[in-house]
Amino acid sequence: MLPPTPLLSLWSTPLGLYRYARADAINGLLVRVFESMRVTDPSARDGHMDFYASRDDLLQRIRLPEWNDLVRFIVDSLRQTVVLANQSAWSEATPGLQIVLRGIWFQIANQGSFHDVHTHGNCSWSGVYCVQVDADAQRAAHPLLGSANGITRFYGPNFNHLGGAFVDFGNAYLQSAQLDVPPLAGQLVVFPSWLPHQALPYAGEADRIIVSFNASVHATSGSDQRHTYAHA
Repeated sequence: MLPPTPLLSLWSTPLGLYRYARADAINGLLVRVFESMRVTDPSARDGHMDFYASRDDLLQRIRLPEWNDLVRFIVDSLRQTVVLANQSAWSEATPGLQIVLRGIWFQIANQGSFHDVHTHGNCSWSGVYCVQVDADAQRAAHPLLGSANGITRFYGPNFNHLGGAFVDFGNAYLQSAQLDVPPLAGQLVVFPSWLPHQALPYAGEADRIIVSFNASVHATSGSDQRHTYAHA
């Protein structure tokens, strides 16, 4: 049944933004671990280290309590985002959620390298945790890249409409079609896997190092295809 209102605002896009409380304590260790994994990777091309992406099997490859704590933070943040995003769609019948990390990997970028517009498949949610980057004021002061230096840009559902839309005062609501999220060490962004996004070119004194993940979320009982789920 439709609500008694003359206007319906439909199909919002959920996005979670979190700060890891232990970032200052563990990020330095993660930088050393990731740099070591990069330089010992035989598939890395010598002399072409401006961009590097690891395999997505870090859950199996890294055995450190600090890493395990970060993974718990990621899962807890994802759970909170999923619950908030679905609270109007779930009933109170399902006892809990099962979150499965389908892949988790790191990327290292510098010297203007970037990651073009893309989405993530075989999952419902994805996320980016920033391990290292130049301090925000220093990053944004780059003489060529400016404040867009190394940001993650998300393109909302309205973006595709702008290509053929007649733009005037009446459809101003369409014109906020993208969101720029500056990289901040210790910050986690959780987003739907279907949401197009890109990492803009980055150049800085410190490498831009991020951890990315893909996840699926399931009801602990019943069918995943029904909109009748509740959280624990």
